Amino acid sequence: MDINKFIVDYGYFAIFFFMVIESSFVPFPSEIVMIPAGYFASQGKLNLFLSILIGALGSLVGAWINYFLALKFGRPFTAKVVPKNYLLKTEKIFHRYENYSIFIGRLLPGIRQYISLPAGLFKMNFFTFSILTFLGAFIWCSILAFFGYYLGINFSLISKYEYFLYTFLFFIFLLYFLLKIKNFKR
Repeated sequence: MDINKFIVDYGYFAIFFFMVIESSFVPFPSEIVMIPAGYFASQGKLNLFLSILIGALGSLVGAWINYFLALKFGRPFTAKVVPKNYLLKTEKIFHRYENYSIFIGRLLPGIRQYISLPAGLFKMNFFTFSILTFLGAFIWCSILAFFGYYLGINFSLISKYEYFLYTFLFFIFLLYFLLKIKNFKR
């Protein structure tokens, strides 16, 4: 499936749909949705603010799914669908920072999808959870969409320096993987 084509063909519905999936326990990167949404906004195919708003609302609905699943089915369910290390990490963050963890957790890759589970497990106030989730998701969607937007309006400049950009990205990814390997050996 070509997600970019799906976003162009189905617009805001596609953004909402994929962001619901991204915020549930299904691992799906929001970068694949919101950066192209920003790019398409720069091309006049979508409205930038509406794309961000719809993305944040989709994230909220996906987070609600996790919240209510954890609330209803508890730890046995969450232990089956979430890797234990992620669940333990999010619970630790949740207990340490409580309400702030929901807001900040929406900005952290690898935590974003799972931070709603401890909120449901420990029966966090639903209204507070919803407000903090929406605000964090709105900021995250804005960052990604603006990045895509600025890529779109500067596409000719990026094309001009494409070789240097790819070389830079290659070295960033190489550094990332070397650090991962080093940390894995510890």
